[in-house]
Amino acid sequence: MNEKSHGDRRIHLDAAGAGRMPDAVREVLTEWTRFEDRYGPYELDERLEDVLHRQIHEHLAALLGAPPGDTFLCTGAADAFAAVLSRLPLGPRDRVWATPYESAANLSAVFALRARTGCRLEVVPLRPDGDLDLEWMARHIGDDVALVCVPHVPSGCGIVHPVEDIGRILAPHRCLYAVDASYAAGQLPVDIARIGCHLLTGDGWRFLRGPYAAGFAGVTPRLREALAPHGGLSLAAPHGAAAAALNQALALHAAVSPQPDLAPGLRAAVEDTAGTELIAPGHLQSGIVTFRHQDVPAALVRRRLADRGVVVWKTVAEEVPLYLPKLGVVTAVRASVHHDNSAKDIEVFADALKDAVTGTRPLPAPARHPRPAAPAPHAVVSRPAGIPRERTAGRRHLSLVPARPPATGPLHPGT
Repeated sequence: MNEKSHGDRRIHLDAAGAGRMPDAVREVLTEWTRFEDRYGPYELDERLEDVLHRQIHEHLAALLGAPPGDTFLCTGAADAFAAVLSRLPLGPRDRVWATPYESAANLSAVFALRARTGCRLEVVPLRPDGDLDLEWMARHIGDDVALVCVPHVPSGCGIVHPVEDIGRILAPHRCLYAVDASYAAGQLPVDIARIGCHLLTGDGWRFLRGPYAAGFAGVTPRLREALAPHGGLSLAAPHGAAAAALNQALALHAAVSPQPDLAPGLRAAVEDTAGTELIAPGHLQSGIVTFRHQDVPAALVRRRLADRGVVVWKTVAEEVPLYLPKLGVVTAVRASVHHDNSAKDIEVFADALKDAVTGTRPLPAPARHPRPAAPAPHAVVSRPAGIPRERTAGRRHLSLVPARPPATGPLHPGT
């Protein structure tokens, strides 16, 4: 069970929102923060030079399948995406493609790009099952398409997009290809070379279980060359202590052995609960499971599950504004599994969910289990020298139809 992260009695099923930071990562974050408080930021940067300029980029390169020179630190995926788009040299004759699954944060950056350059924004249509229409993309791609934006896994549901297939469609053309891997990195293989994208962005605090406000980007030389005459690539770096903690999280992630896939059991637990509706478009799903109940609001389901020791998240339609509102979804419950979960966690979730939607009394909290020691990766700065260690203690599926863009701005849906 996932008590190995903190030793408490709660079952954490929200790795998509914020993964449970391992003790070793929290220790690095805490003690380097204490070091900076005592000695100042310049001394911190000097002590972390090897971590920030070599170690973490080696770990990122291994995670992303990219050369170390193509990896960059940032405060988060959305920040990196917005920073890149703010300097792209597009014009009124250029087309930009986005998908109905794009996040609100990334759409804001796309809208700002359109306002600045006058480019035309088109939304890639969906097949009846909710998958992206790759045949439409192959028919309509041309050299006037300057940018294509695709989330590997969106925030509002668990669909996995075929980013490698899309990359092969786009490869012969001039367009830049941006992939948001915020909800994929750490739970799915992510390989920039195989995807064929020029920009890949990710957050370190979700499935990778690093600290908040520490993210990363893979940026190819072609994109950097395109940005060079317009101010170059300028990404805000995370705080030094946060970067060191992300470095530790990446090292721990690389040491994890393959684990059984718990996502089918999580989906089955939802389907076996009367009155639930899975929001699960497409033919390929990840470890993110989104659902709603026909009678009980998502916020109440989340609170009742929390009372029963199970942590999930409530998602709102505005987080994926081109898709969820068209399904009539206002709020939904999002659960997500991580390798530190167990089959027992899924069993407890299944029982707790049935009780939560009927309003019965809370379940007893699951018993504590011994916590295994965290793996000790090589060449990772764990604790600054000279600082004493501080000890802290119904089965219905939604009917899916091709999504059309909302009334926000004159978008041009692919038809």
